[in-house]
Amino acid sequence: MLDLTHLDQGLDIQTITCTRLSALSPQTWPFSVEWLPESAYLVGGSVRDALLGRHSEYLDLDFVLPEKVVETARTIARHYKAGFVLLDEERQIARVVFPQGTVDFAQQVGPTLEADLLRRDFTVNAIAYNPQSDRLFDPLQGRLDLQQQQLRMVSIENLEEDPLRLLRAYRQAAQLGFSLEPETQAAIRQLAPLLRRIAAERVQSELNYLLSTEAGTPWLTQAWQDGLLQSWLPDATARSLELVEKVDWAALLLNETSPTFAQGLFQHLRPGLGTTLPAAAEQKASGSARNWLMTAKLACLQAADPDIAEMRLRKLKYSRVEIQAVCTVLKFLPVLETAAGLSGEHPPLLQPAHPQLALSLREQYFFFQGVGAVFPAVAVVAIAHGVPLDAIAPLIERFLTPEDPVAHPIPLLTGQDLMKNLHIPAGPVIGKLLAAIQLARAEGKIRTIEEALQLAKEIISGMC
Repeated sequence: MLDLTHLDQGLDIQTITCTRLSALSPQTWPFSVEWLPESAYLVGGSVRDALLGRHSEYLDLDFVLPEKVVETARTIARHYKAGFVLLDEERQIARVVFPQGTVDFAQQVGPTLEADLLRRDFTVNAIAYNPQSDRLFDPLQGRLDLQQQQLRMVSIENLEEDPLRLLRAYRQAAQLGFSLEPETQAAIRQLAPLLRRIAAERVQSELNYLLSTEAGTPWLTQAWQDGLLQSWLPDATARSLELVEKVDWAALLLNETSPTFAQGLFQHLRPGLGTTLPAAAEQKASGSARNWLMTAKLACLQAADPDIAEMRLRKLKYSRVEIQAVCTVLKFLPVLETAAGLSGEHPPLLQPAHPQLALSLREQYFFFQGVGAVFPAVAVVAIAHGVPLDAIAPLIERFLTPEDPVAHPIPLLTGQDLMKNLHIPAGPVIGKLLAAIQLARAEGKIRTIEEALQLAKEIISGMC
């Protein structure tokens, strides 16, 4: 941690060598500081992170100006051929989009910069930097809170004005590794019911960060204990939050025993649950990614009934793909629990001497047909619930083997092949024959096209 005690309000900060490659060094910006008026100040998270020595390849800069906000942003965008977005004409907020980051420009709120900073959420986010004079402005002593690694509110009125700041405190504490100053935490508990007023999309964004990182788990639990989540996750309990922690444990265990499979937990959900993408692109811009591990944790916080879970997740404005993934976890988790001999009273993580799942090849085939690409999320939740890793290992091996006929059945023949060779017309019977052939192959009863055709003939004969 930097020693910031020598930095008094407005003191020159050139002596802080760690900022040379940070957001406090205009050399790192995608535009020249000459395009900024002398009254422009860099504020918010980028200043805070620079003072903490935190760096990001993706720049996210916020400037406040007392005047000519949109004009300044538009001029910079035009000169550098960058993207320009007018975010809020009434409040004079504009964004310039560069390949390596975004730069937001906002109208100073109030007659002075200090008045603007007094309207912010936490003192560590109320530090301003003037690139022209190379000076910091810290009227609320946010740097002392940086040194003490704590989040302290600017005022309870500011939290009440935008209740999302209540949940944001826990997200930022997780992100920075900070604690909450006691009076601030007490104020959050007092104002917790106000969070129900906030738009679901904004609440979901903060929740996603807490769900997407191991560091977020204890703060997710603390947010629930402080009364922030009851309106949005009404089915969450102390037990389910313990399960979220066990999901983190299970992911670490999987990383030790099957790193390839564990890596899949961090792949990004995309439309069509069979396709995934590394989460780095989304994380770079948003700080969180919608991956299978996050899906697993979100499932732990829902009612066991998929229909109820779907209703809750729709209220939180999760996408169809995300809701489908969580409901798939809830639907197929009992299959693994039952196959492992677990009941609702079974102690979690208790493993028999010779664990194995009581699933036939036929049952495994239909299990994989149902879970598809969601299997990593189902597996990690099952382990958190107490299904032994050794029992799931054979299923993991099948999932990781592309040619496995149980987990990834590849058709021996097509409907056209059946119609041509058996001289039968198109119709529902074709689908039934293909399904029967796939199942027979998964069970090891057939292996070749000839055997598949023979099986189809026998099935047709039995229909007559």
